[in-house]
Amino acid sequence: MEAVLKEALTAARARRGGPGQALLGDAEAVARACHDMAQRFHQGGKLIVFGNGGPSTDAQHVSVEFVHPVVVGKRALPATSLTSDAATLTGVANRDGFAEVFAYQLPILAAEADMALGLSSDGDCANVRRGLETGRELDLLTVALVGGDGGAIAASPAVDHVLTAHTADPLVAKELHVTLYHILWELVHVFFEQPGVLEPEEVS
Repeated sequence: MEAVLKEALTAARARRGGPGQALLGDAEAVARACHDMAQRFHQGGKLIVFGNGGPSTDAQHVSVEFVHPVVVGKRALPATSLTSDAATLTGVANRDGFAEVFAYQLPILAAEADMALGLSSDGDCANVRRGLETGRELDLLTVALVGGDGGAIAASPAVDHVLTAHTADPLVAKELHVTLYHILWELVHVFFEQPGVLEPEEVS
């Protein structure tokens, strides 16, 4: 039993090593996304997050991290998840199709300076892509957390910042996405705490 467990842990670590190192190589891209997000928050914008399945709960996780920071003393920032309202999701899906569940909501809920953050473990979620494309039409800042080779979402010109977990393993991709959105949260606050980094406006 111990030998089997040790073998499983070794294999699990090996699957995560390469993608984790690749994420380090994307540090500049992550920092640029965080700076642009901090700028939008500074202008009074809010973060709108969405995804399917496991990433739908990640969307809620991201939202609460910003609204109710786990680190005491950090600034609360406006964020919401489009996956939290089952009645709206199922109503839109029933009438307009599942591919439109996020795209439909954004024109109604989004305002100037807002951000759209879409999560997809393989990069090919049609409704996440449609949400980000609609976000671009509304002049929102668009950010995608994807896995694999990025799929159709990474290939879309509608996405301002694509942050990729370079793995075809959906479990590893989701784990790296948790790390990524915690980094997004942390660096947004770092930019807020550096005098002169953001434009001279105060977040409301």
